[in-house]
Amino acid sequence: MLILALETSTEAGSCALWRDGAVLERRCPAGRSHSETLLPLVHELLTEAGVSVAALDAIAFGAGPGAFTGLRVACAAAQGLAVASGRPLLPVVSLEAMAVQTGEGKTLALLDARMGEVYAARYRVSGGECQLQGDIRVLPPAALTLPGAAGWRVCGNALTAYPELAERLQAAGAPSAALLPDILPTAAAVAALAAPRLRRGEGIDAALAAPLYIRDKVAKTVAERLGAGGRA
Repeated sequence: MLILALETSTEAGSCALWRDGAVLERRCPAGRSHSETLLPLVHELLTEAGVSVAALDAIAFGAGPGAFTGLRVACAAAQGLAVASGRPLLPVVSLEAMAVQTGEGKTLALLDARMGEVYAARYRVSGGECQLQGDIRVLPPAALTLPGAAGWRVCGNALTAYPELAERLQAAGAPSAALLPDILPTAAAVAALAAPRLRRGEGIDAALAAPLYIRDKVAKTVAERLGAGGRA
């Protein structure tokens, strides 16, 4: 089984080729836009692996939430490749792609949503798959309800972007080893999550693919910025 995965929901973009459990991954170069670097990197990856787009069984992509422009890049690239190859698409939530990297157990995935907010979702990871516990939310860090039970891990760059989150977690008894701020969505994780879904026949037509924004506003109004103590 061959799956090409694309993930550009954060600044750490990547692509990966999943071949029966073995993964070959490439990272987008820093300081350049994903729209400029993703497809050349995909071409390089497939060429190195000796694989054509027509040989793929499916194409997976990080659907979001995340940076709006990045979500559109991965979705559009995946759609184009899927149309050209006639292969199904497998959208994967970026927060899932973070949670699965923490291993088995309970994980709170937190991604910096900018504008003073975080994307948050709780997952139970079992057998390499993620089960969402509740809803995916976007909210201010101070409004986030922390996990009440022991044994939770917390991952994502929101811990670095909003240090008060890490402080609250530690004050609530979370050990430092349970806080994983460097974990971001990767194409390798997207591919690993997509593989069992492809086996179950969960691929979708390219025309149905869409980013998962969660937040329905890109920018605040002048009144909202001033009300929050910002500048017009």
